[in-house]
Amino acid sequence: MSSKTKIIVLKSKELIYTGIFIVLGILLILLLWYMFSPKEDEKDTTDTSISTETFATYQPGVYTSQLNLGGTTLELQTTIDKHAVTHIEVSNTNETVTAMYPLLTPSVDAINEQLQITGNLDSVTYASDNQYTTLLILEAARQAAQSARIDTN
Repeated sequence: MSSKTKIIVLKSKELIYTGIFIVLGILLILLLWYMFSPKEDEKDTTDTSISTETFATYQPGVYTSQLNLGGTTLELQTTIDKHAVTHIEVSNTNETVTAMYPLLTPSVDAINEQLQITGNLDSVTYASDNQYTTLLILEAARQAAQSARIDTN
């Protein structure tokens, strides 16, 4: 009988590289699973839609609030219906203000586009290039919405 013995020679460098690639592969799979798995804490919007149809949240109208931009005070007009904020407009702009703050008009336009869809100031998103201008506008609009809110107590 002949014995066919096979000898396998493994270099330690190859074992280390293989182990590192296996660990990286497992980490990649876990990361992808974490990023794309459904979130459990997402809110159900069906309950809130019933409550907004039943009860009026705001007194409809056009409300103004002050928007302070670097020493310049502008008026922000916020149009509100029974359940949502529908439109935002800066009323007393001039060439100097638009030249000093070029992101003012695009920020207002972007907010109005999102308000047509959601009607909620809290759900407005913004790009990183006009983050601070949008936050100032949203804060002034929230002040106007707060003055339009109907007290249910």
